[in-house]
Amino acid sequence: MNKIKWAILGPGAIASDFAKAITQVNESILYAVGSRSLEKAKEFANKYNVKKAYGSYEEMLKDDEIDVVYISTPHCNHYEYIIKSLQNNKHVFCEKAITVNGEQLMEIANLAESKGLIVAEAMTIFHMPLYKKLRNIVNSGQIGKLKMVQVSFGSCKEYDVTNRFFSKELAGGALLDIGTYALSFTRYFLSNQPDEVLTTVKKFETGVDEQSGIILKNSNDEMAVVSLTMRAKMPKRGVVAGELGFITVDDFPRASKATINYLDGKVEVIEAGETSKALIYEVEDMNNCILNKNNTDTLALSIDVMNIMDEVRNQWGIKYPFE
Repeated sequence: MNKIKWAILGPGAIASDFAKAITQVNESILYAVGSRSLEKAKEFANKYNVKKAYGSYEEMLKDDEIDVVYISTPHCNHYEYIIKSLQNNKHVFCEKAITVNGEQLMEIANLAESKGLIVAEAMTIFHMPLYKKLRNIVNSGQIGKLKMVQVSFGSCKEYDVTNRFFSKELAGGALLDIGTYALSFTRYFLSNQPDEVLTTVKKFETGVDEQSGIILKNSNDEMAVVSLTMRAKMPKRGVVAGELGFITVDDFPRASKATINYLDGKVEVIEAGETSKALIYEVEDMNNCILNKNNTDTLALSIDVMNIMDEVRNQWGIKYPFE
């Protein structure tokens, strides 16, 4: 394989940014785009110099030239398109949340393994250079034994009961929209999967989660506290605390800088990568997995996060109509 041929399924806003990222990575070719509208696909193809434009997702997936499909449709139908991509022998890189529940994701993981294909989530936290550096710091014991992770994320969505963010039919709510970032940050640093979950929720009038608090604990007595809301602004802040100091990451989804405060008063700034290159890092990581035929641990992390979200929603009594 000389260059990896990417296809974009669903040419929306984030797909435009991802298309630019693909074209900036040497090992990649932006080969195809698929939409439900051929006109929209052709418009996207002309704008980003894409070789093939398809007016049907199914038609695009039958193209044997495609190596990997980037899926950027709403998360309520990620499962359907990931399965179809795998059935057509394509690797998959899918926007968050990768599915809406753990059962869907395990079926995907098993199918991918049986076909020797790679599936990964476009979760920036798993791909930013800063996080790889910070996890090495935590694992080295530099801040002592890990004790607590705190994450807050508040995104004030405009009040609109017709918006997809508030639609139960489209798997709306704060948890799958922004909570997936907060829980991915949490799980990335915890040494193993939490086995205790406590949570409370305030529901929006449509029945989805508007804001919540989540407390987690694992078998190593590491704890996490996560605060989410989509009707108020809160800092996107993550804190990883150990016995010898704590790490603070502001604007954490695409962070390139963190601060370590030690017990003796010393302050250290850690920098790695660039926020503006977040999607480029995602493309590079996926390319490396494909070229080296070596899956990363990120799918396992995505599975753990999805299982936490399943338990949280179970305690809330929130189930989507199509589940």
